Amino acid sequence: MSHKKLIALALVSVALAGVARAQDASIKLDVNKALHDRLPEDIKSAGKMISVNNGSFPPYEIVTGTDMTGASADLTDALGQVLGVKIEHATVGGLPALLAGVNAGRYQFAFGPIGDYKDREAASDFVDWVQEFVVFATLKGNPKGIGSLDTSCGQRISVMAGGSAERVIKAQSDKCKADGKEPVEVQSYTDQPASILAVRSKRADAFFSSQAPLTYFVSQANGQLELTGVGQKNGFEDIFQGAVVPKGSPLGPLFVDAIKVLMDNGTYAAIMKKWGLENNMIKQPGLNLGGQLPK
Repeated sequence: MSHKKLIALALVSVALAGVARAQDASIKLDVNKALHDRLPEDIKSAGKMISVNNGSFPPYEIVTGTDMTGASADLTDALGQVLGVKIEHATVGGLPALLAGVNAGRYQFAFGPIGDYKDREAASDFVDWVQEFVVFATLKGNPKGIGSLDTSCGQRISVMAGGSAERVIKAQSDKCKADGKEPVEVQSYTDQPASILAVRSKRADAFFSSQAPLTYFVSQANGQLELTGVGQKNGFEDIFQGAVVPKGSPLGPLFVDAIKVLMDNGTYAAIMKKWGLENNMIKQPGLNLGGQLPK
């Protein structure tokens, strides 16, 4: 699908968000008794689970007050129907707080999607349900000529604090200095909207992050922004993203099987396409598919 069509889909999704949510609410999926029976007893007794997020990550998570919409909200609604429990959403500030909250048992899981890397797998299990790419968003016309890591030397780059993109751009800054060039001025923010606002307000020259949310932000910027660095590795190999559960939790393999149900019955594809995420779909979910976190 062309980039223009992806942007058009994102615009339509936002304009009709209220209608779409009403339509999603009318979709009824049968409880899969075998999967429900595999839930831990405390979750079955409570009849609910809490999925934590770290603020807006559109088009996956769009947080307004205490309400969350987006592809992840739609998918967790469907997941809850299949498992026969209600899924509620909680928001914390930043990725480190999210991971700590899941690992400490304050929340049952984070649906994300969150980048799956071997370093993170030491403390958490990842149920991967999308593939992602990392690119730049700049002002229209790309006035600073930022189209790759090598062209970021001496530039002001915003990133999400605690994420893999932050580590990559900091490593690139060190490389710039080693090569006798100006280092990158890394600006770390707790959420995506603040990071993209830094670019729009000209406090940063580019935002380095996942392609799916950046496509969304570009579509909402009234022609003020554009994507650059598309189709390049940008310091990453294959990137898988997904839900996070505590290490060794029975929810890991259970979620893999539940998401397979959503893929097999067409729910996954319908929701991903609704939010313009066709290029991020994978054929089957998996547990801990990620590679090494970039150094």
